[in-house]
Amino acid sequence: MARDRKPFRRHSRALAASVAALTVGGVALAETPVSAASLPKGHDVSSHQKNVNWQKAKSKGAKFVYVKATESTTYRNPYFSQQYNGARNVGIIRGAYHFALPNKSSGKAQAAHFVRNGGNWSADGWTLPPALDIEYNPYDKKHKCYGLSKAKMVSWIKSFSDEVKRRTGRRPVIYTTAHWWNTCTGRSGAFASNHPLWVARYSSAGAGALPAGWSAWTIWQFDNGGSLPGDQNLFNGSLTQLRKFARGY
Repeated sequence: MARDRKPFRRHSRALAASVAALTVGGVALAETPVSAASLPKGHDVSSHQKNVNWQKAKSKGAKFVYVKATESTTYRNPYFSQQYNGARNVGIIRGAYHFALPNKSSGKAQAAHFVRNGGNWSADGWTLPPALDIEYNPYDKKHKCYGLSKAKMVSWIKSFSDEVKRRTGRRPVIYTTAHWWNTCTGRSGAFASNHPLWVARYSSAGAGALPAGWSAWTIWQFDNGGSLPGDQNLFNGSLTQLRKFARGY
């Protein structure tokens, strides 16, 4: 994910994202980014991208973007307003994401910080559901699962999700990798029925294996660089379905 520091990254990430109830995909696509070129293009950014030229991003085909809002309970993206509002001003559907540090504080506390600082949602057709970025610890390679047991990690994610739902009316999109999810949650299937999932596999061979529980993806992050600022993404559906996803139905 586009983050503010340069942490340890896994270029072999395999993730998936989708929820059948949201009617945004059906089955996991096997196409490469080239053969999936008809899907809506998007990207995600953080303070690393600073002030984004949104008109240029739109001219290069950006239909949606996720903007980093917060991390833990202490960090806020200083470029958030320029990025989040700038995207909307040129007609790009945008949403906010939170980078989780489950070893720092509770899921509920981090969700509250997130929603207070950009992670809210409204059914205006321009706002994507809030997103939780949860992956290997980029700051401590020895504690990739943040020192939490599998059961405690599942509880942490549930706490975050419940608070986001209470405050915004929507469950968060979950950004993760199949490897992280299966390792750190013990292949939990507790979230697949009502949380869209975001695929983050950097490969021309398709989105790859999905985390336990999900059968399809909603968003695929297929590269960390390209024609758009930040990471490159595709939405698993039509532009009409993307707009419905933003509105909440």
